[in-house]
Amino acid sequence: MKFRPRTVQAIADMICGNADGAKPPLFKYRSSSYLTEFFTECDLDYQHNNETRKWWVAEKLELILDMPHPNAQTTPPTFATVIELLMDPEDATNEENDRKGALAALNLTLAREGFEAFYGPDKKCHLRHIATNTVAKPDPHRPFTAAEQARRDALAAYLDKCSEDDLIEKVLLPMLRQLGFQRITAAGHKDKALEYGKDVWMKFTLPTTHGLYFGIQAKKGKLDSAGMTKGSNENVAEVHRQAVMMLGHGVFDPETNKRHLVDHAYIVAGGEITKAARNWIGENLDAATRSKIMFMDREDILNLYTVTNLPIPGEAPKPRSSKADLDDDIPF
Repeated sequence: MKFRPRTVQAIADMICGNADGAKPPLFKYRSSSYLTEFFTECDLDYQHNNETRKWWVAEKLELILDMPHPNAQTTPPTFATVIELLMDPEDATNEENDRKGALAALNLTLAREGFEAFYGPDKKCHLRHIATNTVAKPDPHRPFTAAEQARRDALAAYLDKCSEDDLIEKVLLPMLRQLGFQRITAAGHKDKALEYGKDVWMKFTLPTTHGLYFGIQAKKGKLDSAGMTKGSNENVAEVHRQAVMMLGHGVFDPETNKRHLVDHAYIVAGGEITKAARNWIGENLDAATRSKIMFMDREDILNLYTVTNLPIPGEAPKPRSSKADLDDDIPF
C-alpha cells in the first residue's frame, strides 16, 4: 500500500509531536528514546539512531505500509496499531479524552488516501475505508513479528499451566470482548445447576441489528475420540453430550427480556482437537445440528489472542512514560 509522501510526512509529524499550530499542541511530543518506545509498543524493533526525527519516522511508516494487507480497502494491521497508539486518549494534551481536534487533524490527512479514523465503543481509534465503510479486522493467519511470536510463546506456556477456569476467565473472555461479542456471561464451575452444558454464552450483533447467540463448552486439555478419558485428554463423547444440551436450552437476554435459543455452539479446547474427534461429533449429530457446531483449538486461541494485542495473563503491563520525563532527551 502506498500513501502520498506528504500524507506520510504529516503523520510522522504527529507521531513526533512537532508543532501543529495549536496552543498547546494536539499531539504528545516524543524525543529520541520515546520514538523507539512508541514503535516498541507497536511490536516493532525500530531503534532511533539520532537521525532527524520526522524523516526517520516517515521512513519507518513507509516500511509499515509495505507490509502485507488483506485488500485495498484495509491498511496493514501494524499501521492500524500505529494509529491506535498515536490517538490513545491517555495522551491527550489540549483536549478531552475524545481528542476531537487531534482526530480532525488526522482525518484531514487520511482523507487524501480514502481513509477515516474514528473512536469505537472500546474507546480505541480504528481506521475505516471511506468509500466502502470497511473496517479492518484482526487477521490470525498473517505472519507474526518477532515480538508477537514471543507473546504467542508466552501465552502457550500459560495455557500449559492454567486451570480450566483461568482459560475461560483470563483468556477467552477478554479475547471475545475484543473481537466484538457482547453480553458475555460465564457460568463458572462452582455452581453447575443452571449451566446446561454452557461454560459461556454471548451475543453478536449483526450490522442489521439482529443478534446471534453463542454458547461455549470449554475444556483445558486435548479432545480425542478415545473410549475413555486419559490424563489431561477429554473424551469427546462427554463434550458431544454437553453440546447437544447447550443447543437445546435457551439463554435469557436482559436487553430483550426474552429467552433465546443458542444459534451456534463453540467447542473450545486449550489443547488439540483431533480430526477423529471432529469427525466423531459430526457423525453423531443430525445435519441441522451439525451446522451449528464450531471448533476452536489451541492454535486458534494462540493466533487470535496474539493479533488482538491483549496482555498475557499474569504479566505486568509495560510502564508508560510520564510527561515529566520528556525533557530527559535531546530532540532531533
